[in-house]
Parts: sequence; structure tokens; C-alpha cells
Amino acid sequence: MPAKDAFHTIVKTALQKDKWQITHDPYPLVAGSFNLAIDLGAQKVIAAQRGEHKIAVEIKSFLGPSKISEFYGALGQFLAYRTALQVQESEGAEHPPRANAYCI
Repeated sequence: MPAKDAFHTIVKTALQKDKWQITHDPYPLVAGSFNLAIDLGAQKVIAAQRGEHKIAVEIKSFLGPSKISEFYGALGQFLAYRTALQVQESEGAEHPPRANAYCI
């Protein structure tokens, strides 16, 4: 199991306070021969007529000495996760999170 980021609990609690249901901690992904894991999987019912929205959250704190190295590491991780999510989606996995990126 991958190590949790320093802000993992804070982000998870914030999602739960915003009425997101944590469905996976971590969210497992398989990409070819690689086993990956996004920090959190969550879902929230927005409205009956709009269905369910799902997200996968990867938490990064950038606390190391080289912010740019951590950024490029996080970018590479995001690209790998996005590709794996798109493959899951195209293979008909049961309602995987959409492969979009949002940063806060």
C-alpha cells in the first residue's frame, strides 16, 4: 500500500464534510502490468436527474526541498493515472471516475 501524503486525512475529512462518500482509500488502478493506486475515490449524488458524479483524488503536499522535481513527479503520476482511468472507462469498468484534472 502506498504511503499517505501529509494532508491525506485533511482532504478526506473535507470531502466527507462536503457530503462526498469515500468509496476507495486508496482507489486501485491496473495499467498493463502496473498496479497503481490513487489516494481516494469518492462519489456524491448531485441530483436524481443528473445521476452520480465520481472523483478520484491524488493528494500532493510538495514539502520536499525541490518543488519543481515534486511537480514533475506529480505530473507524471497524473498522466499515468489519467491514462489508466481512460483505459478502465473504455474497457467498460463499472462507473470509474472521469479522467479530468483539477488542482487546488
